[in-house]
Amino acid sequence: MTLKTRKFDAAAYLDSEEAIAAYLDDALATGDSAQISQAIGTAARAKGMAVIAKKTKLGRQSLYKALSAEGNPSFDSILKVIDALGLKLEAKAHAKRGAHSRRREIPASATALRV
Repeated sequence: MTLKTRKFDAAAYLDSEEAIAAYLDDALATGDSAQISQAIGTAARAKGMAVIAKKTKLGRQSLYKALSAEGNPSFDSILKVIDALGLKLEAKAHAKRGAHSRRREIPASATALRV
């Protein structure tokens, strides 16, 4: 008996904008630009690369190449693809760097008036 296997393809499981957003959040958390590009490419394949190409007005083949682990897409292309996926980019502060971390504490001795 021969065991048949298939290569895992995450695109098959990205069936909603919420699933795609969670998948991209995980990729973004790595900080690895190649992994992020590849994840965006996987999300684009899940939606249909021809559909994404049409919405972004970018070539399908160039999208496949740019959104691979070896690709180097422009930020403009990334923004177009993210928009075509029905998502938006947001920035949020690191959990360990709260809003107070940017404020400098002024030593008490510096604020005291000397007479």
